[in-house]
Amino acid sequence: MIGWLACLLLILSCFIPLAYYADIHKNFTGFYSEQNKYGKPGIVFVFIALVSALLIYLDKIWAKRFHIFLCAFNIGYLIRTYILFASCYNAYCPEKKFGIYLLVFSCILLLIVSLFPKMKVTNSNG
Repeated sequence: MIGWLACLLLILSCFIPLAYYADIHKNFTGFYSEQNKYGKPGIVFVFIALVSALLIYLDKIWAKRFHIFLCAFNIGYLIRTYILFASCYNAYCPEKKFGIYLLVFSCILLLIVSLFPKMKVTNSNG
């Protein structure tokens, strides 16, 4: 339940403003940046959230292990996105919006969920 909530928050955070750039008077989201200079990290985050929701549902050990790998990759991509959207340039620092904090929270929550999967353990010895 918490894992699916984290996936939903991750998808939601891509659609709300991540940063406001006052020099060009625009909000950047996970799917919009001026002239697409920062790319569209929302596509990657939505893909990871959807695959994570599927892996949380599956009750196989390979799915849980792949989910840990996927969430670790997600944290790396989060760091890249945070640096890209929140860094200062030309002596100007953009204003961080609620979306960037929600993105960080949901990615960390998804990693924690992947580290503690809910699985039934059976004894095959006996």
